[in-house]
Amino acid sequence: MRQFPSDVAFTPAVKGVQTAKGSRASYARVEQGQGWQTRVTPDLAGFLAGLDMFYLGTATAEGQPYIQYRGGSPGFLKALDEKTLAFADFGGNRQYITLGNLTENPKAFLFLMDYANSQRVKVWGTARVVENDANLLDLLRDPDYPGKVERAIVFTVEAWDINCPQHIHKRFAERQVAPVIEQLRGRIAELEEQLRKATKERQP
Repeated sequence: MRQFPSDVAFTPAVKGVQTAKGSRASYARVEQGQGWQTRVTPDLAGFLAGLDMFYLGTATAEGQPYIQYRGGSPGFLKALDEKTLAFADFGGNRQYITLGNLTENPKAFLFLMDYANSQRVKVWGTARVVENDANLLDLLRDPDYPGKVERAIVFTVEAWDINCPQHIHKRFAERQVAPVIEQLRGRIAELEEQLRKATKERQP
């Protein structure tokens, strides 16, 4: 039984290093205060609604970690209730490392990145694979996204925390950049037409 939600990450070994490096007191104050969240809040659900990618961490029974990139349409990682997230698992290269890991070790981790706004959220919990649940797959499927849905992965939240934004380099998705580019193209076309007309008027 963990005393604080953050104990999922702050193990005795981690706390020992924090003590040696001088940060334990500040994190102890966080633990005694509001601490880390254990349920999906409206703020977290809103954050998920804008994400079109995240990183999923699993491990073998021996503890060998594996990180996998997951992408989809914005909001494809959905909050089913205050303790449960889920997403459609699309067909890929058929290595099935994540699926294999989850058969022997349900512990999992979500690293949620919003590069454009320099935000990141870390989520600890467990995950399971759900096959042949038509209702769940219909809930998670986006008919406008080309990926083939093969199954669902359901994540049970144990704790989550918003991480420090420093050192996050801003990056923008194509859907975020495309409208700006189109606006610039329109402005360029407008200026080119003005230049063409001005040049024509000055011709003898």
